[in-house]
Amino acid sequence: MRFLIDECLSIDLVSIASQAGHEAQHVTRVGKAGWKGWNVARHAAEGDFVLVTNNASDFRMLYAAQPLHAGLVIILPSVNRAQQQRLFLGALDELARFGEPVNRVLEVDIEGDEVTFKLYDFPADSPWATTGLSGAGGVVT
Repeated sequence: MRFLIDECLSIDLVSIASQAGHEAQHVTRVGKAGWKGWNVARHAAEGDFVLVTNNASDFRMLYAAQPLHAGLVIILPSVNRAQQQRLFLGALDELARFGEPVNRVLEVDIEGDEVTFKLYDFPADSPWATTGLSGAGGVVT
């Protein structure tokens, strides 16, 4: 998979994806720092990237208007760098179970030590939509 890491998340996520065998770029390292969300979404679409972000509200709205996209990973809580790394590793494991997240959103959340995942079709009325899948994670260490 190819990942585009939004500037609201740590650059460390690029190396985590690379170590797991994926291609990844960080918005700030490809000359896109300060871009508006719609520019980031367009860049992700043009490059066939799964976008990884913490900005759920903006990107849900932008991706709802896209009939076809490579996928969206939303790390819901605003957490420190170490927690971002932990949650992204969990997201990579979850995606390994389900495969390419084309026209899907994977939401990653944490409460205490429990990491949870919610995978769903987005937009739901897309002709590429599958059955509404959701997964519940457990403790990720």
